[in-house]
This record gives sequence, structure tokens and C-alpha cells, in this order.
Amino acid sequence: MTGRIAVVLILVAAAIGGVAMWWLQLYAFYDRLDSADLTITEGGTERPLATTQIEAITSESSPIRFRACFTVDEVPTGDPHPNPTPLVTPGWFDCFDTSEIVADIERGAVTALIGTRNIEYGIDRVLAIYPDGRGVAWHQINECGRELFEGKPPPDGCPPPPD
Repeated sequence: MTGRIAVVLILVAAAIGGVAMWWLQLYAFYDRLDSADLTITEGGTERPLATTQIEAITSESSPIRFRACFTVDEVPTGDPHPNPTPLVTPGWFDCFDTSEIVADIERGAVTALIGTRNIEYGIDRVLAIYPDGRGVAWHQINECGRELFEGKPPPDGCPPPPD
């Protein structure tokens, strides 16, 4: 009898732990933002991007958890990002569909642009703005960060890493 009680207690603890881990990953560490200052880089110079209807999330636990959806009145030009790779987002943030964004980038329906280089060392803010004015933004690790985070010195052309 005590063996059954122990098994039930282990299963209940595992279920509670699993639900807690799921909730922590998808909800606990994300904060909704009422606004976000977005910039676009053109010719190496950043300029503010006038946006409307912005919906964004971020997390203090990781600089690459930023995601935003917005609209612009005028589709801007800017420097294309060399390797845009949006990361998945929690399902409840439904304006940001990663698989759709990736497919649209691959087929040329949208061009990903550099928003802000090194918004945090080694992290770029990338923007993808559709011809109809809808846009999305995310953070991704750049070449400077990739090398530094792997314990290697940053490549030539990268700013000096923070102390």
C-alpha cells in the first residue's frame, strides 16, 4: 500500500512540476509592452520609425525574447539584414507567426531590414515590413555575439565587447 502512495505522490509532483515549467516558459517571463521605440538603419545611420498599433512582448530573462507587431503609414527603405531568422514566440502572442514570416522572407514577399545593430552587445533588432504596412520585429544574435557567446574573440569589425 505504501508503494502505491509513493507512486501516486511522485506522479502528482511530476504533473505539478510539468505544468509549472510549461507556465513559466510560456507566460511568467514575458511582459507586454504598451510601446516600443523602433528604428531603422539605412546607410549605417539609424532613424526613428513612426509606427502605429504596436503590440510587443519582451523579457528581462533574455535579450532575444523581444517580439513586436506594428503598422506603418509609409513603408521605409533600409539596410537589408544578411541572415534574418525570427525565433518562435509563445502561441498566445498570435500576431507574430514565425513560420509565416520565415516563408514570406524566403519567397521574397517581405524583406528583413536592420532595425538597430547591437541593441545589446551581440544582439540586433530586425524588422520585416510588408508592402501593405504591416510589420514585425524581433531580436536575434549577430555575428559579434555568436563568436563571443561561444567563448571566441569577436570577429574584425565588431565593437569591443563589454567588460
